[in-house]
Amino acid sequence: MKLIKLYILSALMLVTSTVFAQEADTVKVAADSLRNATKEQPIPVKPVRTLGKVAVIDTLPTANSALSIVLFNDNTWRYILAEDYKNDPEVFNNHWDTTNIHAYRDIELDSLPEATAIRLIDSLESYHYPYIGRITSRYGPRRGRAHQGLDIGLKTGDPIYATFDGKVRLSKAAGDYGNLVIIRHNNGLETYYAHLSQRDVEVGDWVVAGQQIGLGGSTGRSTGPHLHYEVRYKGQSFDPERLIDFSNGNLRRDELLLKRRHFSIYSKYEQDFGDEEEVAKQEEAERKAAAAVQYHTVRSGDTLGAIARKYGTSVSRICQLSGIKSTSILRIGQKLRVR
Repeated sequence: MKLIKLYILSALMLVTSTVFAQEADTVKVAADSLRNATKEQPIPVKPVRTLGKVAVIDTLPTANSALSIVLFNDNTWRYILAEDYKNDPEVFNNHWDTTNIHAYRDIELDSLPEATAIRLIDSLESYHYPYIGRITSRYGPRRGRAHQGLDIGLKTGDPIYATFDGKVRLSKAAGDYGNLVIIRHNNGLETYYAHLSQRDVEVGDWVVAGQQIGLGGSTGRSTGPHLHYEVRYKGQSFDPERLIDFSNGNLRRDELLLKRRHFSIYSKYEQDFGDEEEVAKQEEAERKAAAAVQYHTVRSGDTLGAIARKYGTSVSRICQLSGIKSTSILRIGQKLRVR
C-alpha cells in the first residue's frame, strides 16, 4: 500500500510540475508540496465521471483549511472539502437519525417547495455510478405496493459504490431492506443501498464518490441477488433514473431541478422527458425562479462583509432581507437571506 501511495504522489507531482517547485523522494515531501500548492486559490479539476473500481488510499490536508486532497488507487486525485467544512449543520444535524431508516418522518410533502434546484457535481463534488447492471424492477407501483426505488441484478459479492460524497447515516440489518447503508450527501440527497451481503462502512464515516461501501447480495426480503437503490430528498423518494442513465452509468445532468410532483410514486422519468429540449427550457426557467431566494448559513469566521462579497451583494441588502443591523453579532448556524 505504501508503494502505491508513493507512486500516486509521484505521478501527481509530475502532472502539476508548474505548481510544485521540486519533485519529492518521499511521501512526506510530496505531501508538503501539495500543501504549498494550495495556499492560494484551489486549482479547478474536472469532476470524476469515469467508470471503474475506485478505492481511497489516503486523504491529505492542505494549507487551505477548507480543502483536502484525496488519493485513489487508479493514480488519480482530486480536491474535496475538508471535514469541518463538509459538516453543514443544515444537512448533517437536522433530522440526523442513526437508528431509524426514515429520518424525515415529520416532514410533510406539502411543506416542500414546488421546485428545488440541487447541484449534483462541480469542481469539489463528484459522482460515481452505484452499480452498472440490468434493471430488473423500476420505480413505481409494483404488485399493489409502492416500489420506491429500482432493482439492479448482480452477483453476490459484486462491489457497490457511493454515488456522491457524503456521510453514512445508517448501516445495519434493516428488516425487508436486509443489510442497508444510507448515505446523506452534501447536496441534501440521501441514497439507499439495500440487500447487501456485506457492509463496508459504519455510521458517521465520511465517504467519497466511487468508494466501495459494501457488496451486493440477497439479504432481507429478496428473491435473488440484486441491489435495491433509492434516492430521497427530505425523506421523499423519486425515480433514480432522473439522476442516472443506468444503461451506461452516466449522470444525466450536473444540476437537478426537483419538482414536488416528482415525489409521486406514479411520476417516472420517461413520462416527463419525452421532449428533452422543451423540458430543459422549462427547467431552466423554474431553476432561476427557485434560485431567486437564497440563504447563507453562518459558519465560524464569517462576517457580513465576507458573506456579501461571496454572493455579490451588499451588507445593507443582507441586513434589509434578514431583518438585522450591520452591528448585529452573527451566530454559528444562523440563516441569513442574501437574495
